[in-house]
Amino acid sequence: MKVQQLSVFIENKAGRVSEVAGALGAAGVNIRGFSVADTADYGILRLVVDKPEGAKTALKVGGFTVKETDVICIWLEDVPGSLARVLRTVADAGVNVEYLYSLVSTYVVLNVSDADAAIARLEGRQVRLISQEEISGI
Repeated sequence: MKVQQLSVFIENKAGRVSEVAGALGAAGVNIRGFSVADTADYGILRLVVDKPEGAKTALKVGGFTVKETDVICIWLEDVPGSLARVLRTVADAGVNVEYLYSLVSTYVVLNVSDADAAIARLEGRQVRLISQEEISGI
């Protein structure tokens, strides 16, 4: 069973990921998971969405370059060692994992150029900031 992933090639500058998310939202497409890999000049935004064809159309209309890839999506039990067991099974088959990321979580990690400025802007808005203690279950 395979899932369709969209890779969007974007310039590494402020607002580009927001433009992609906005185009998808305007098209009624729900993002179920994502990952961004970047270099100094450009990035690759990988997306799994509920409506891949609608997303692809909306992004192309928005001027974005989009590539489709079949990927595998698995469910993991939320206990220590679950990911390791799955990855060991894949490795034992002689298959290399090129990259991985998680889906359908309301926790999103942002690595930004100025964390303090971003936090200051987000506090008091309709965004809940998550602490390390909350992630740790403390």
